Amino acid sequence: MTALFALATSLLWGLADFGGGLLTRRTPALTVVVVSQSIAVVVLGAVVVATGGWSETGPQLWFAVAAGLVGPVAMLAFYKALALGPMGVVSPLGSLGVAVPVGVGLVLGERPGLLQFAGILVAVAGVCLAGGPQFRGAAVQRQAIALTLLAAFGFGAVMALIAEASTTLTGLFLALFVQRVTNVAAGGLALFVSVRRGAPALPADGFPWRSLPALAFVGLADVAANGTYSIAAQHGPVTVAAVLASLYPVVTAVAARGVLRERLRAVQAAGAGLALVGTVLLASG
Repeated sequence: MTALFALATSLLWGLADFGGGLLTRRTPALTVVVVSQSIAVVVLGAVVVATGGWSETGPQLWFAVAAGLVGPVAMLAFYKALALGPMGVVSPLGSLGVAVPVGVGLVLGERPGLLQFAGILVAVAGVCLAGGPQFRGAAVQRQAIALTLLAAFGFGAVMALIAEASTTLTGLFLALFVQRVTNVAAGGLALFVSVRRGAPALPADGFPWRSLPALAFVGLADVAANGTYSIAAQHGPVTVAAVLASLYPVVTAVAARGVLRERLRAVQAAGAGLALVGTVLLASG
């Protein structure tokens, strides 16, 4: 069950990242984040009301608030790092955030077996290679490295926090709702500051109404990924759930190959293969 939900998480996150990447080619990244998450807030609010999730309030929701505050910071740092580049270095480094939930699992007393430990190492190596790291070429600015590591830590922290934000299914709906409301508030404030500094909030041709279905997909896929990860982490070892959920860069690379006809480099194909081997080791360990 843990492996199934964790792999579903990687699929959803990978597709959400791919969709978000396409949308930010025409629409400012902050606007994509705020609009997509606002749609998710509306849908989650309806789900919470329908399921009676309001009764699941408690101190655990502070984990959801923290995840909602950390998430936008990590995303903005990642986008800034990608802008500084080179992307072939930044993208694989961003996946190192898996070290945070894995570390939390170890601190809490989880001890993977030898086969699972080998699977963790192989899968993480595969994820890093799937991003297509550049071993030569343009120098990497220290600021880009610092921002990427900040983003990676933030992504990992969100995974660790959301796993602690609820213990029941209805409580999970409420936790995700609280997280998204916090996301929109933090992202909206950042967008306001950005606009005050002269950055555009919309494309030159106005609000992207035709992109609303894609924006909704990105927001809801991201929410669903957080939910499936929380379920995976609660029903099995966090060390296994976190690594399997972090395979999303492989999904993004494959989606780019299938939709945009981007050719996978040899190192990316090798990384995808290693990630698959690591997945099999983790699932069978």
